[in-house]
Amino acid sequence: MTAGALADPSAGAFAGQGVVVTGAGRGIGAALARAFAAAGARVVVNDLDAAAAHAVAQECGGTALPGDAASAEGLAALVGGSREALGEIDLWCANAGVAPSGGADAPASAWTLAWEVNVLAHVRAAELLLPRWLERGTGRFLATVSAAGLLTSLGSAPYAVSKHGALAFAEWLSATYRHRGVRVHALCPQGVRTDMLASTGALGELMLAPNALEPEDVAATTLAALREERFLILPHPEVAEYYRVRATEPERWIGGMNRLQRQLEAGGAL
Repeated sequence: MTAGALADPSAGAFAGQGVVVTGAGRGIGAALARAFAAAGARVVVNDLDAAAAHAVAQECGGTALPGDAASAEGLAALVGGSREALGEIDLWCANAGVAPSGGADAPASAWTLAWEVNVLAHVRAAELLLPRWLERGTGRFLATVSAAGLLTSLGSAPYAVSKHGALAFAEWLSATYRHRGVRVHALCPQGVRTDMLASTGALGELMLAPNALEPEDVAATTLAALREERFLILPHPEVAEYYRVRATEPERWIGGMNRLQRQLEAGGAL
């Protein structure tokens, strides 16, 4: 299979593709790495947790390149190392993310961290990847955005705002480069049974846990969506209706979210 086969949805497989997954030591990232490897891809597993990255890479037959996938220096090292390991990077999965809590009173460090990891990591990766992809006429960028990027996230203003930024950048990439062979996808799940969900405590239990999916379910949906060339990937189909109401009936949407906020406050989750 040629390096550009992923751009052809009729190919139907990822065999031989060079895939990089950031934040792949656990959760959705680990599930994506395993799923792409099972589909025949050559996978680079990245995570700040070196032991976790090596464990997942060993499990799926990939290459572990632990390190920072947000800073300019860390991304330059990761892209360079991935090209050495894979030859070409056909698909970049910008999956690493953080969810600091807090509202308008959240410390500046929380806002900076959310912006660096959830948004600027995507921008910096694209800056490094696009020249080669545009020269080849093919390349894929998968951004793990979260339903928070389409809707909002009560309890975490930095997360909600930065995830909106991640979605906006993915949309911009797709609108700007689709005709030049670059395909972009935004993965927007709600609750997924990961460490991030567990860290949300009572808030996550009330809002997200009842319909939470396993990471493997999200990965399976993602691979199917890439084969079907879908920009917006919704493992929870109901998010599409929420998104429609938010766009077309904003007063109803905000009123409903505010009612939920009051319920959470009354129940002690916030």
